[in-house]
Amino acid sequence: MLPTREEALKLLRDGLSCNPGSWGKHCLTVAHCAEKIADACGNMDSEKAYILGLLHDIGRKFGVRHLGHVSDGYTYMKSLGYDEAAKICLTHSFNNHTVDEYIGKFDVSEEELVLIKTELDKTVYDEYDWLIQLCDSIAGAEGVLDIEERMGDVRKRYGSYPQDKWESNIKLLHYFEGKMNKNIYLVCEKEIFVPGEI
Repeated sequence: MLPTREEALKLLRDGLSCNPGSWGKHCLTVAHCAEKIADACGNMDSEKAYILGLLHDIGRKFGVRHLGHVSDGYTYMKSLGYDEAAKICLTHSFNNHTVDEYIGKFDVSEEELVLIKTELDKTVYDEYDWLIQLCDSIAGAEGVLDIEERMGDVRKRYGSYPQDKWESNIKLLHYFEGKMNKNIYLVCEKEIFVPGEI
């Protein structure tokens, strides 16, 4: 089950009122890219893609956390009955199905880490998981970014970027470009898209 677009925007606004920051515009950019790519693929639900993009980082509502935003988002969406959004909160950070490639602090309790690992082990990825992973890797708060520049920026900020995750993002880019038979940056309107106010 998923919320509507309007309900998802309301959840995002509520999250930003609890923890203001640039993450809201990042989510708008992810949602925009996901909708555009899903639409260009022809056999994906662009509305679902947009909603999942909006909510992938909703765990940030609960404060400034790194790995903690994954468990917070997953638990929060589950509590509202939004299982598909909960899954995206979990999978968007782990391209290769492992917690080991997480970039940032492991600021979770033992219980939260067990929850993430247990649920991740049970999860089968689909095209929506891959889509949000890709869009997360090209979306900044200011708009659509070049994937290598975005990953390079993350590497600069955190001191590292796992090679497997880097390669996985590039593969996802090629996968969706092949599926659309179009350039990802043209589809996502890289040169003109700017996230508005939420």
